This record gives sequence, C-alpha cells and structure tokens, in this order.
Amino acid sequence: MRIANAPCSWGVLEFGLDGQIDHYSKVLDEMTETGYNGTELGDWGFMPTDPKELSQELQNRELHLVGAFVPVNFIDKNCHKAGAENAVRIASLLKEADPENARIVLSDDNGKNKTRTSNAGRIKPHHGLNDSDMTRFSKGVEYVAKEVLDQTGVISVFHHHCAGFIETPEEIEKLLNKTDEKLVSLCFDTGHFEFGGGNALQGLRHFSDRIKHVHFKDFDKKIYETALEDEMNYFDSVRNGVFCELGNGSISFDLIYQELQNQKYDGWIVVEQDVLPGMGSPKASAYRNREYLRSIGI
Repeated sequence: MRIANAPCSWGVLEFGLDGQIDHYSKVLDEMTETGYNGTELGDWGFMPTDPKELSQELQNRELHLVGAFVPVNFIDKNCHKAGAENAVRIASLLKEADPENARIVLSDDNGKNKTRTSNAGRIKPHHGLNDSDMTRFSKGVEYVAKEVLDQTGVISVFHHHCAGFIETPEEIEKLLNKTDEKLVSLCFDTGHFEFGGGNALQGLRHFSDRIKHVHFKDFDKKIYETALEDEMNYFDSVRNGVFCELGNGSISFDLIYQELQNQKYDGWIVVEQDVLPGMGSPKASAYRNREYLRSIGI
C-alpha cells in the first residue's frame, strides 16, 4: 500500500466554493515535502492538461497520478452522454500521464440537490431514490464506466459521498447490486461512510469484494452531533471541520489498516482532508496526517 494525497486537501474542491487556491506547482511541492508518493488530479484545468507536461511535473517530484474525481449528474439520463465524454477525456489524460495507476473516481454531482445537501448526515429512506430512479442512476454509472473502459482501458470506481444520492450504507448496497462488478468497483471513503451513518471498519469488511480504491478521511463525531443539533447543511458541516485531521476523529485507522492488510489490499490509500480557505495551513495538516499514519505503521 502506498500513500497519496489529493488537491482537495489544499482547498481544490469540486464544489467551486469561494476562496483563493494555491497554484498546482506549490500544491505538488508541498505533497512531496510532507511525504506523499501520489496525488489525484483535482478539478480539470487545475493541473496541466497536456499529458507530457503533466507527466514531467509529476516525474520531477517523483509523484504518481493515482486517479481523478469525476462527478456526473447520474439521476438525469440527459446528462449521461456528456458525463461519459468528460470522463473519457480525463481518463485519456491519466492514461498518458501515468498508465499504471490511472483510474476514474466517479461520483454523483454532489451538493446540487437541496434535499440531499440540507440533510447530509441524517438521510432517511424517504430522502432516497425510488427503485426506478436508482435503476436509472445505476445504468448511468455503468454506461459512463463502460465508455471509459472501452475507449481508454481505464477502470472506474464509484465514490459514495455525502450530499449526493449515494451516501448511506444501504444506498451503496443498492448501487452495487444494480451495477456490473466488472465495470464498477468501489472507492471506499472512511469519513463519508461514517458521516453517512455507517461504521467504517464494518463497511470495509462488508464491501471488501468491490473495493479498488481507498480514501482515508477522519470524522469528528462531536462536530457531527453539533451539525445535527443545528441542522447544518453539508457545506456548513465541512466548514466547521467535520472532516478533521487523521487521528483527531472517531475512526480507528490502525484497525482500518489492519483490515486492509488482512484483505491483501495492494492499491493506493489517498489521504483527504477538505481544507477550505481560512481553515489553517494545508501543508501543516498534510504533514501531521502523514506523521499520524507513520505512527500506526503505514
């Protein structure tokens, strides 16, 4: 298992929130300086989109490109074709820049549905998709994953995510049951799994046969309880630090790591801590996160 980080830990978020972000060169430099061996791509255009230039920037820092987060509005069938075209474009870049580690991390177009965004962390069955909608959603995920695989040879994993339609353990189960395991694997995110109402260690065991990518994100239960009491939406919960530095939350990463070893997982672990502008120093947080992982033997 090798350890990567992601641009979201430097405030490069797919939600387009306000705030100044650092240039990609500074982010990549700081990833290397704090002890990481890989990075995800971040938003399209954040890093160079010319594969030779991107590959050179990564090689200069001895970093691998371990995936790219691609949100698609899967609930709307009219968005599937455009979503597939975008995913193929990104997969083609990954394949040229780092073919060994290329993978597309598909997700719902999170944060766009008011009900799901307002109720993140407290989703009830009536907030979810009915069977017909879930089937359409799942077919969209399959379609995009198949287009990516057929056109580029790159595999796809699906990232369950709070403020989207696949948040709770039950919703993850439904999606996986409705998708072909040869096309759609799972990106298991520890923090989003707990925020969505699950236990990360139990989830890791339950979904072990579909997991091909792992995000290490911690979860602050006290902030979560405050978010519930104050009925915060997803973005306010993140701004208040519900995804805290590794080791400061409720997730036992030593047990998570042991379980991954037991499963003989040999993929990447990507550290993610959504650091928004004004929340402190991304580099300092990245360093502390890496030191914490070293303290538990990773």
